[in-house]
Parts: sequence; structure tokens; C-alpha cells
Amino acid sequence: MEHFIVSARKYRPQTFKDVVGQQAITNTLLNAIDNNHLAQALLFTGPRGVGKTSCARILAKTINQDGNEHPDEDFAFNIFELDAASNNSVDDIRSLIDQVRIPPQVGKYKVYIIDEVHMLSQAAFNAFLKTLEEPPKHAIFILATTEKHKIIPTILSRCQIFDFKRITVTDAKNHLMQVAAQEGITADEDALQIIAQKADGAMRDALSIFDRVVSFSGKNLTRQAVTENLNVLDYETYFKVTDLILQNNIPQLLIEFNEILALGFDGHHFIAGLASHFRDLLVCKNQATITLLEVGEQTKAKYLEQSQKAPHDFLIKGISLANDCDLKYKTSRNQRLLVELCLMQLASVLSPDGEKKNDKPYIIPPSYFKEKGITAIKVSKEAKQVATEKVETTESTAKETEVTNLSETQKQEVTQQDQIEEQNTIQENPQTSNVIVEKEPPTTVTEKKPVVIAKQRKTSGLSLSSIRKKKEHLEKKVDNIVDPKNLPTEKFTESEMQEAWVAYGKMQDKKGERIIGSMFAMNIPVLKDEKIHLELPNQSMKVDLENALPGLFQFLYKELNNYSVELIITVNEEASKKYAFTPQDKYEKLREKNPLIDKLRSSFDLDI
Repeated sequence: MEHFIVSARKYRPQTFKDVVGQQAITNTLLNAIDNNHLAQALLFTGPRGVGKTSCARILAKTINQDGNEHPDEDFAFNIFELDAASNNSVDDIRSLIDQVRIPPQVGKYKVYIIDEVHMLSQAAFNAFLKTLEEPPKHAIFILATTEKHKIIPTILSRCQIFDFKRITVTDAKNHLMQVAAQEGITADEDALQIIAQKADGAMRDALSIFDRVVSFSGKNLTRQAVTENLNVLDYETYFKVTDLILQNNIPQLLIEFNEILALGFDGHHFIAGLASHFRDLLVCKNQATITLLEVGEQTKAKYLEQSQKAPHDFLIKGISLANDCDLKYKTSRNQRLLVELCLMQLASVLSPDGEKKNDKPYIIPPSYFKEKGITAIKVSKEAKQVATEKVETTESTAKETEVTNLSETQKQEVTQQDQIEEQNTIQENPQTSNVIVEKEPPTTVTEKKPVVIAKQRKTSGLSLSSIRKKKEHLEKKVDNIVDPKNLPTEKFTESEMQEAWVAYGKMQDKKGERIIGSMFAMNIPVLKDEKIHLELPNQSMKVDLENALPGLFQFLYKELNNYSVELIITVNEEASKKYAFTPQDKYEKLREKNPLIDKLRSSFDLDI
């Protein structure tokens, strides 16, 4: 049995041209070598599996080449790799520093590659500082790490930093196609696209997934085999779910979601993928943004086809609902119900005939006309305005007809009432009195037959009964007006005032204002020189009482039938002492009045 080498090692880049997705960094390093402008301390940082260690080995090999060596020469004697994860002590760094002093036997440079350099201890970093700042001419240090923020600033300032980026899905897919061709494997473009997306920007992970899927499906790599092996939701699943949502088929939608859960997929993963699917459909709506869609050509055609069915407003609303469900998923107690509710809301965004639901409140729903076989006709704004004008014209004609049918006496009364209302309007709005209103000349009223209205109607504003009621209302309104100069000022006694005071406090207590109610119960005013005098123990109580004065005065005016009531409030700090007595103070006061109480307490062994 032939020894198997994983693709991540077998297809590891040997030159800078083989490095995937890091064109800017490889060009910079090549130009630095050609121009003899290479720094002696380099720091390669970035995510896992993007080519940091590979670039370090290629750089170490390239700087020692002079064109006369064998193409397979790897200069292993000049390259030293140190794993800082397991060699992170001061002694390891001191051993490295001792080796740096010895010049190379073959080639020009000795290259020291320190992988996972962020794992070095603080003491090891400090021991390495001096050598890293002033290394020998034949030594070059290449540090590689995935966590640059853990490296101390004094190390970072001595290195030339290269930030490696994540490999795009397109670059990873194209590289996998080359590997599949060299291995003699037939692979669908969509299958490799799914592998590239699953790798999340790491080429090493993509090659590892590729080996796993090949072991499962053999030489023919299909999209179905990849989705089954990787346990990922296929594009077809989201296309089918979206079609059911657009068709408002809620029962089948819930059945489809149940099948997804039965296959072992997480509801959180499903709803997040559905939001991404809606986003991709929205991207396809515009030719300028279609380049943001990272899928194969066959899948892109399906996206374009479905995006024509989905309205723009629906996609915006769908993304919002799916994203809201995604945020609430972890905190929800019934996660399945949350996703099902989201799916039902998505299916309810569009009605079966393609119009938005609940856009306008209909008096008669469109479904009624649909059941009757009547085709609904949309009314434009102009038609609505014409219909409104017709209704207004009909009402005015009815009023004119009613006036026409009145007797001469009734007509005179109506005319007088119009003049009165017009005069009142001018008095209420004096600024409009200067406006001259031109009245049309009176038209001759021809004799018409009385119009008989069969159905019951409300009392018209032009009828005699309404005119009579309006006059009675105006007379009552005038009688109810009280002259401020003639307000009642009846005299009242102190007991009447105190009863009204306590009654107002109880009323406030029932309303929930317990602090104000207790204040009125504890502080009873007295009457002096026909003025109410109130003494309060502190200033804060005075402020609270002043805030309640408007309601208090209105109450006292009506209860005492006196609109000239005056209240004088004074603050006496000494009065507050009566509220500060402790049980011991009370006992001492009682003992001063009656010394025998002490004997009583000692006889019965009482506590205070």
C-alpha cells in the first residue's frame, strides 16, 4: 500500500507564484530580494492556513539561491524552525542566540523561523530583544503568529510586519479545481464552492475538507455528496423554502422545516442561512451589485431567476425578520417555535395574489370580491376626488331643496340665524372684520314640488327645532357666567375650615397621594383675623404643600363658599422636635412628671 500524503502537504507552495491569495505580500518580498532591501526581522501575522509558514520557507530558500544550485535544493542546513509553543523558555532563546553567532557553511544567510511566537514567555521576549534589534549580518529572523496583539510592543517595533488576509472563496475554489485536475478527480463547480465556503478563508482547511470528501465520494465529486458529507444545508433547500414562502404555503413550509431538523441541522444555522439567502437575492436585483454574489455560474442563474419572483420590499422585510429571529434564538426558551413563527410571518408578508397584506384597512376585504367572481378595479386618486366632489354636491343640493320647501316665516328665521352666526364670527375673530365679503345676488326661487324623503334623517341644522334649542343653549350659557366682582365671600368658622381641611386630606389619600394626605391630617391650621394660619415643622413640607395649593383653594372656595380665602404658612424648626422623641426620651419625660413610674418598671422588670 502506497503511503498517502495529505493534499495540504503535497500541494504546499514551493515558490511565491504558488501562494494563493497573497499577491501583494509575495510581490513585496520578491522586490525586496531583487533590490537587496530585505529587513533582518520580519513578522508574518494573519489567520490560520493562509500561507505564513509557507512564505517564510520560500523566502528562506530564495535568498540563498544564486542560480548555480540544483532546483530541488532546499538549504535545510541554513533554515532553523523553532516552535515557540513548546520551546518558550529563556533557555531555549539563549540556545538560539548561541547558534546565531555561527556563520552559515553553505549559502549567504541563516534563516530562523519562529512559529507561534506569541507563546513565548515575558522573560523569553526580553532575552530575545537585543539579538532581534542588532542581529549578525548573516542572520534573518522570521516570526509567525496568529495573534499579533499578544506580542509585546518592543518586539513589534523591531520587526517589519506583513498582515496576511483571508483567502477569498473564489481563489480557494480555483485552487481546488487545479488540485482536482492534477489528481484526476471530476468535481462540480458548486461542490468546490461549498468546500471553499466551509473553509472560511483557510487554504489548509479547504484541502483537508477536499481530502475528506474525496474519500467519501471517490473520483466523482458532486454537490449532493459534498452537502451530505459536510452536513451543510444546500442551496436547493433555501430555494425550495423561499418558493414556499412566496406561495404563502405555511403548512408545507412547517413540514419542510421539520425535515431539516430531522436531518440533524440546527434551527439557528438554518435561519441565519435563510437571511443570507435573502441577502443574495437582493444583491441579484441590481446589476451593479451582482458581483458580490460568491457562487457558481449554475447557482447564480438560479438566484437570478428567483430574484425576479421576490419583490424588493419583501426581501428587505424578510432580512429584517430573519435577523431578528437570529438575535433572539439563544435567549428563547422554545427555539423551534421561534423559528416557526418567523417562517409564518415571512409567508404572511405577501398575500396569495402578490400584494402586501395589511397595507390599507379595507372595509370590504378583496377576498369577498374574489369569491363572488368580481374583478377588483383599483381607483386612482383623481377618481376618488371626483367621487368626493359628487357627494358634496349632492349634500349641498339636498340642503338647498330643504330650504326651498320651508315657509316664508321659516326662511326669515333661517336668514336671521345666519346673520347672527356671521356677526358672532366677526366678534370672535376681530382680525377678519376688515375683510369684505361679496355676496352673490339673491336668485329667484322657482316653485318646486316638495321633495318627500322616505328614510329617517337626523335633525337638520336649518330646522326650527334646532334653532330653538340653540337659542335656549345660548341663554343658559349667559346665565351661567358669574361676574368675578360678585363672587361670594361668606364668613366661616374655624371648625368649618378645619373640617374642610381634613376632608381634602382624606380625598387626596384616596387618590393615592398618601404623603399629602398625611400632611393634612397631622398639621391642622387655625383661624386668626379671618385668615388661615398653618405652622409646619420644616421647609420641605412647606414646598410640598405649596405644590398642592391650587387644588386646595378650589376645594376650600366651594366648601366654605368664600372666594377670598387666604392661607399663611410659617415654618417652625422647633416644632420638629416633637417628632424626634425616642422611647427612652418618652420614658424620661414620664419619670419627670411621676417618679413612681421608675418603681413600677423595676417591680415588674419592664423593658422600655
